[in-house]
Amino acid sequence: MAGGVTKFCLLIVIGLAAGAAAPPPELVAINLIMIDYKFVPEHLIFEHDVHYRLHLENHGKETHELTAPTFFATAKIDNPDVLNHERTEIVMQPGETKDVFLTPGKPGTYDLRCADHDWNGMVGGITVQ
Repeated sequence: MAGGVTKFCLLIVIGLAAGAAAPPPELVAINLIMIDYKFVPEHLIFEHDVHYRLHLENHGKETHELTAPTFFATAKIDNPDVLNHERTEIVMQPGETKDVFLTPGKPGTYDLRCADHDWNGMVGGITVQ
């Protein structure tokens, strides 16, 4: 009888511990549209250690890049395959959409540009608070 009570109490404790597990982090969505020679919005603001879905759309007629090497280096990227081999930018073909799942790390201000069109004003910024 005592063994049965012990097993029952152990099952209750295991059940309570399983129910107390932290829920997965909630995703905050941010959208960034690329138009020929412009980011909309031009400046992105993130909170550090918050999990985001950065949704990218290229509405332009040309290929554009979201180039932010320092920002990407300091963030935890859940799907790094969306970045180029050097992990410095995301290449977007005309009409293409991509999602980047990330958690920004170090607070600060980061450069954002289209590497092919920064000469024409396709620049912006990223702030991590």
